Amino acid sequence: MELRHLRYFVAAAETLHFGRAAEQLGIAAPTLTVQIQEIERTLSARLFARTKRSVALTPAGEIFLAEARAVLARFARAESVGRRAGRGEIGRIEIGYVGSAVYAGVLQTQVSRFRTTWPEVDIRSNELPMIDLPALVAEGQVDVGFVRMPMALPAGLGRHMIAQDDFCVALPAGHPKAASHAPLRPAQLAKETFVLPEQNAGTVEVARRGRFDAEIVGSPGSLVAVLSQVSLGSVISIVPSVAARAVHLTNTAFRSLAGDPIRSEVAAIFRTRETSPAVRHFIEQIRRSPPIEMRLGVSN
Repeated sequence: MELRHLRYFVAAAETLHFGRAAEQLGIAAPTLTVQIQEIERTLSARLFARTKRSVALTPAGEIFLAEARAVLARFARAESVGRRAGRGEIGRIEIGYVGSAVYAGVLQTQVSRFRTTWPEVDIRSNELPMIDLPALVAEGQVDVGFVRMPMALPAGLGRHMIAQDDFCVALPAGHPKAASHAPLRPAQLAKETFVLPEQNAGTVEVARRGRFDAEIVGSPGSLVAVLSQVSLGSVISIVPSVAARAVHLTNTAFRSLAGDPIRSEVAAIFRTRETSPAVRHFIEQIRRSPPIEMRLGVSN
């Protein structure tokens, strides 16, 4: 039995007139009669009691009508959901991000804008280790990752820069170099002990410009974990300047770096051959977004 049989039966049952039902269905009345007979043979039950003057449902026909209507309604819902999913109107997007993407506000901006346009798409987000995000996106466990560049990306991934700021120095508030408001020259940091944030490009560049090998004592993970170590008073860190505005910890000061700015980028990474319509909509939105230039309040 096929869906068309259910439609034929429901039309006949609701009109109780084979001629009118056939007209509604766009078929000939004898064809409808044959189709109803096929249904009755399949079910081994009479569904209609017909005389020359009237058509009525049998008790079996009344029960079958309720079930046939339910099946057709479920099919209509499934068809609608399938079409909407195909258009990207519904679905799910898994986002992975590093904390500084949230501190900069770029993740919130992208998600809020997308939900305004596609309110029925389920967006789920989790802070994840940045080193893991490219592989998670490539493998399909995460759809879009928000990371700090530069970093190597596997084949098949693309990126779009969505924000840019500068690296600065995070020091304990009681540190002698925190007392001065002048930008710190990289060479002034040669004898310091460093903890690394997830994006260590700033530390590497500071050491290169200052012509020293940085003494690294740890890489605790998230930006908050890094700054917590700084606040304890024995180490410094080269961090994105967004931290100066967004993370407020006791005994922590921020100072800018002298010389040309050491730029830091927040980028979205994604699969270039994405198959999910909902995810494609999100990627298209990101690609249309110009980079945000951030100049945050680091003391000079």
